[in-house]
Amino acid sequence: MGVSGSGKTTIGQALAHEMGWRYLDADDYHPAANVAKMATGVPLDDSDRGPWLDELNGLLRKEEKAILGCSALKESYRRRLTAGLKDFRIAYLHGSFELLSKRAAERKHRFMPASLLRSQFEALEPPRGAIEVDVAQPVADCVRRILAALGR
Repeated sequence: MGVSGSGKTTIGQALAHEMGWRYLDADDYHPAANVAKMATGVPLDDSDRGPWLDELNGLLRKEEKAILGCSALKESYRRRLTAGLKDFRIAYLHGSFELLSKRAAERKHRFMPASLLRSQFEALEPPRGAIEVDVAQPVADCVRRILAALGR
């Protein structure tokens, strides 16, 4: 989990490859109304996210071994996302606003404009007990950090 530009997809895919697990990108499951809202530069609110988080929870309940890349910025979102899951860990991908702003400006996301990064930092509630990963490190180091924390 982490804000836009934190490497959720890049690190998540690399981690899934190393573990031989399936990678799921939460962005692939946003309803059209959410995508349209974000594309115009308007941040999602809790009522926009609820059905999306419920769908993601349903997907995770069907998977035995999966890595999900999801912003999951608030504790209430993470609780909803992981409700009923027996075994899960959260990796918190974090970096400075300057670093992530630069990354967001250098890439073209499908619907998430770089202008929404500030609102994500403002909404962010860093998780307690998560695997913390400083994404200023190379991707391979981030993956190694997560694998070590998982005892792999």
